[in-house]
Amino acid sequence: MESVLSEVVALEDLQRFEKKFNAELNAGGVSKGTKFEYAWCLVRSKYNEDIKRGVVLLEDLLPKGNKDEQRDYVFYLAVANYRLKEYEKALKYIRGLLKTEPTNTQALELEKLINKAMQKDGLVGMAIVGSVALGVAGLAGLIGLAVSKSKS
Repeated sequence: MESVLSEVVALEDLQRFEKKFNAELNAGGVSKGTKFEYAWCLVRSKYNEDIKRGVVLLEDLLPKGNKDEQRDYVFYLAVANYRLKEYEKALKYIRGLLKTEPTNTQALELEKLINKAMQKDGLVGMAIVGSVALGVAGLAGLIGLAVSKSKS
């Protein structure tokens, strides 16, 4: 699963699917298959702006797909949001998938990784807040010491 989350699309693949997407768009309509392929390439990009464009395409496809397609769209929306560090959104998508497929091993594994990332970020955030609070307390102590010495 971690390989799915960290995989980066080859530039040639991204360009090929972008070209196909744009050709269909210019011809009057993009097929669901082409839109999905391009979205999946964008989601695997190393650039957040590309990932966000992939999210927009997947969200557009979601109401138009059959049950199997929707499962794929939801899964990749969770992957995209994980890559964007939008863990709450990723969790919302993956839990929605797990409501309909509670034994989906890929989804269960992704849910664990999302929870792990949220905990890690939470601990890192708490450590930063703790360091700042400690620094402020230390600074206040130094100021208090300086004030008391100046009064002596």
